[in-house]
Amino acid sequence: MEILLDEYYKQHLHVNGYVERKIQLDPYGCQISGVTLSGKTTLVKQYLLTCKKSAYLYINCRDIRIDIEELNRRLASYCTQHHIDIVVLDNYIDTIILPPVPQLFITTERYLPHITLPHRILMPLDYEEFLAYEMKYDSTALNHFLQLGGLPVMQTLHSEQRHLYIQQALQKRLSRMEFSVLVFIAKSPTLKLSTYTIYEKIRTEQKVSKDMLYKSVTSLIEKRYLFHVRKWHHARAVAKSYFCDIALKNALTHQKNFRLLFENLIFLELLKRDRTLYYSDKIDFYIPSQHRIVLCMPFSNDEVLFKTIEQIEAFIVTQSVTHVKVVTMSSSGTLQHPFVDVEMLPFSEWAIIEGE
Repeated sequence: MEILLDEYYKQHLHVNGYVERKIQLDPYGCQISGVTLSGKTTLVKQYLLTCKKSAYLYINCRDIRIDIEELNRRLASYCTQHHIDIVVLDNYIDTIILPPVPQLFITTERYLPHITLPHRILMPLDYEEFLAYEMKYDSTALNHFLQLGGLPVMQTLHSEQRHLYIQQALQKRLSRMEFSVLVFIAKSPTLKLSTYTIYEKIRTEQKVSKDMLYKSVTSLIEKRYLFHVRKWHHARAVAKSYFCDIALKNALTHQKNFRLLFENLIFLELLKRDRTLYYSDKIDFYIPSQHRIVLCMPFSNDEVLFKTIEQIEAFIVTQSVTHVKVVTMSSSGTLQHPFVDVEMLPFSEWAIIEGE
């Protein structure tokens, strides 16, 4: 193990084409959780490259050469012997004993609440972060975002490699059942899917227990591959299901439903702003803390918008909604309404404003 630790200590880290992320690492260390391919490894490596070479030790815990028992016996004393102040345990395995160093960073897929380090969540790129990769901030940028999604690695792959690369990465990091659940949701023509519905369908294709499937769905939510949005004031109603990134849906099915993809994109922008969201009839997203509604209407016009507002007018009045934002692909404008301010904005503008 000593030889392997020496190899880690002497290795030279490399990061290609790093683009600044919004997440801020705690200067005294932290736990960084996020889905596979979200950029955790690049983030911590980039941080280490700003530090003195002799002061840090980077270990990728997926290295099959690691003997965890030996590592636990040697790591703390090795850090003391070499005056190492910063340790990164990338892809951390829970049985590894954390060394007592001034700065400790671990990356995980699932948040580990028993680890007494500040917690940071790294999501895939939001639209504003994605723009840092773009040469032009015009309509082509949004088209690229819809094609690539927010996984940074997609920027480095040729188009024919992308979908297969994501499929292989997911199959490697998820259980067979977790992967099957994601594939089923990706192929579904609706966002409203109960866990029981998923179970009833998958059990016709492969042997599965209800308990195993329910645990798999829970695991995907805990690891933030999957998100649920509940119906306002209807706790037992079927929740809407959204992916952590639209690249997953693109990679797991050839079926195209642009409306659902666009809604998922808007959900992710709202999620990253820590909004508590609900849906309701004819309402994509309701944010009660802001008395605000967000509608996803990629190809809307004034006539369609007017009819939609008419259909949700009762909800607007009873919930004292003050603002309705209508997110489109390219249309903009306002609608005069006696009870509420209605504004129609292209996604490329709305996503930037939403993040301010």
